[in-house]
Amino acid sequence: MCNRLSVGTALLTLAALVGLAGSVWAQSPPASEVRPPVVLSHVDAVYPPSALAERKHTDVVLVVTVDVDGHVSKVDVAESGGADLDEAALIAVRQWTFVPAMRGDKPVASRIRVPFHFAPPAPPPELVDTSKPNVLPPQASVPAAATPVGAARPTATPVATAPGSAKAQTIQEVDVRGQIHLEARSHGSSDYTETVGELKAIPRTNASDALKLAPGFLLTNEGGSGHAEQVFLRGFDAHEGQDLEFTVDGVPINDAGNYHGNGYADTHFIIPELIHSVRVLEGPYAPQQGDFAVAGSADYQLGLDRRGLTTEYTYGSFNTQRLLVLWGPNDAPSGTFAGAEYFTTDGFGTNRQAKRGTGMGQYEIPLGQKGVLRLNATAYATEYNSAGVVREDDYASGRVGFYGTEDPNLVGNTSTRASLSATYENHFQDIDVYQQLFLVDRTMHLLEDWTGFLNDVQLPTQTPHVQRGDLIDFHFDEQTLGGRGFARWHSQALGQRQEFEVGYFARIDQATSTQYRDMAANQAPYLTDASLTSTLADVGVYVDANLHPIPWLALRGGVRADAFLFDVLNNCAVNSSVGVDSPSNQNPEVDQPCLSELEHGVYREPIQRSSTGDGAVMPRGTLVLGPFDHFEFALSAGTGVRSVDPSYVAQGLLTPFVTIQSEDLGASYNDRIGSVALAAKSVFFSTHSGQDLLFDPSEGRSTLASGSTRTGWSGSVRGQGPFFDIAANATAVKATFDDTHLLVPYVPDLVLRGDLAFFHDLPWHIDQKPIRGTLGYGVSYVGQRPLPYSQLSDVIFVSDASASLAWRLWNVRLAATNLFDSKYKLGEYNYASDFHSQAEPTLAPERSFTAGAPRVITLSIGMTLGGPS
Repeated sequence: MCNRLSVGTALLTLAALVGLAGSVWAQSPPASEVRPPVVLSHVDAVYPPSALAERKHTDVVLVVTVDVDGHVSKVDVAESGGADLDEAALIAVRQWTFVPAMRGDKPVASRIRVPFHFAPPAPPPELVDTSKPNVLPPQASVPAAATPVGAARPTATPVATAPGSAKAQTIQEVDVRGQIHLEARSHGSSDYTETVGELKAIPRTNASDALKLAPGFLLTNEGGSGHAEQVFLRGFDAHEGQDLEFTVDGVPINDAGNYHGNGYADTHFIIPELIHSVRVLEGPYAPQQGDFAVAGSADYQLGLDRRGLTTEYTYGSFNTQRLLVLWGPNDAPSGTFAGAEYFTTDGFGTNRQAKRGTGMGQYEIPLGQKGVLRLNATAYATEYNSAGVVREDDYASGRVGFYGTEDPNLVGNTSTRASLSATYENHFQDIDVYQQLFLVDRTMHLLEDWTGFLNDVQLPTQTPHVQRGDLIDFHFDEQTLGGRGFARWHSQALGQRQEFEVGYFARIDQATSTQYRDMAANQAPYLTDASLTSTLADVGVYVDANLHPIPWLALRGGVRADAFLFDVLNNCAVNSSVGVDSPSNQNPEVDQPCLSELEHGVYREPIQRSSTGDGAVMPRGTLVLGPFDHFEFALSAGTGVRSVDPSYVAQGLLTPFVTIQSEDLGASYNDRIGSVALAAKSVFFSTHSGQDLLFDPSEGRSTLASGSTRTGWSGSVRGQGPFFDIAANATAVKATFDDTHLLVPYVPDLVLRGDLAFFHDLPWHIDQKPIRGTLGYGVSYVGQRPLPYSQLSDVIFVSDASASLAWRLWNVRLAATNLFDSKYKLGEYNYASDFHSQAEPTLAPERSFTAGAPRVITLSIGMTLGGPS
């Protein structure tokens, strides 16, 4: 729980600010219609020398996407004038900048048509200087009229054309896409909204890889391709999601009440091509962030920019195959789409086979000119095997290969997810509203073996036995019903836009977790570790303000309060005998994992029901200074909580959630230098956790540990130009336990990531249509990770690359992950295990690891029908 004085001070401060602002704010002016983008700077297209021989007058019409920052994010040729002229127009328009389209005083993304008229120069061609483009007259602009999607109205305002150049006669239509999508407000320097854009050229094997667009992420996976990634961020071992709040367009991904890992977040159901952007907020600084937002939160924002009907087939190493189908109507916004994929692979070693199928569909229904209803349905199923860990000494002796397995029984893992959601958004005169309802059904079956034959000790209540094995047989089933919503009021005061938002979040989960220990010989269960049936509830409310008392100062943040309720039926509450010194006739001399007697043979049922609850009040805020000459500075502080799994709940005791305190100091830079858009951030951070979670191989899950502190720095930079997109980030962190000051195990001290993509029309043409080439390259470096018993891991250095060619309807792509075939250890551990003796095991720790994938090469061939020509 946070300090009551600090909470009260935050509430009083927020109330005073809101009251002061409310006393001077005037009534908001009526909401205006869509104002189309206005040309800010132009570069004219140069009449290409290769077309001078024909000296023809030709029109080229481009469809240009202008983002909310006024930058050109995408260009398609709607009407071709020939390959050379098309290329000249494309080169020019990619360098344009705009004042973005506006609905009221909110910038929105838009799609506009820009026709160029190419006229040959009047003097002889040999006297024409085509090396210097002219600049469009400043009076050139867009028409005043504009209409939303599906009702665009063309207009015309001719502009004089100088000899030897092509100028846009007008921007003929404005097609505002997603015009009523309510975007999240930034809450400091650690708030990253990364659009995939041209960096889609970097090979990504699943949706989790998109997280690497933000700084500090390390992803490992010991459980197989259908198992959620283990996530490390800013000094936190978030395991499979316990310290990160994951959502997809607002719908929760984290499992509540999952005994294997509370907060388990499997993102493999998301088709990577449908990810438009990822918003990562590192740290608990926004009141909208809820349970599990300790290291931060990540929201996948969906959309399909590739319109039309796309089919793509991929084949690669280890008999990897993927069939992808995408559909997005041309006359609908990017939020209307459907996609399906089937994936199968033999895997790169023992027990790594996998297959999955996914279907995702979303439809946006316009409600008037200012509202939308967005319906989404998703279905996902996967079956996969797991190789588990390999002991270092077994690999060194040759008993187990680098890509081998210690336990051949790790097969038959499955996972499913089905979800429905409905999202309503609307703009009223001075209030924006958002309401979402969601329903999720999740199942997973997992087999894991971390210790071999270590933990099956002889108990007095068991039949005499040898070691039967430590194979974990886990099953989870969950149904989630919930919703979230907010109302955001905005007005003008003190010459600035002021906002105030109130919202809620609610989810109720029915969850069942069972975990058994199976015999190595026949996989028959012999022991019950856990059998829990739970009803869990989390209801939160928040207030969030965005106040601008002066142009260069902003106060953002507020307070969130959550109530957590638990009702847990433990079906195996007694699994150890306390009456062994006084045996009774009721104490059987056979195996009985769920006991039914107390001391001296007193009978009891082996079940136990516990109900409890508690609340948390979490102040969060950010002070923003700037921008000053493209620089902005931010100071953030906030409190977050992490709930625990139901096995820790006891009747009448407060819910044992963990409280986090975090602070950030950061600076950001945003500017356009010529034709290059540049964005950079530098952030220093510190986080204290009242109680940590530490992975326990004996239990195969994270268990509670002492408090810890993390301090560090992260930096990122991204540059986007007319033919390139380059991004790089770095994070350095030190994480220590408060009591011993030892390093927190498994957390890397340094994570570096770089991505670059180059794209351009090649000098070759087929049927007078240009061939577009794209190159992508990504590199990751992970420093040493501390392991238990004062050990250190190896470093990781991995590169990925791709090359693609696109012509008219067709696209061919060659991709390679782990380009240089590095033999690296993705996960490393140090603990006691015994996979061979089946006798009295030694408790001496031994290094173990999970292997990273070798080089995988894939070839993809795709075709898009019905898209922009």
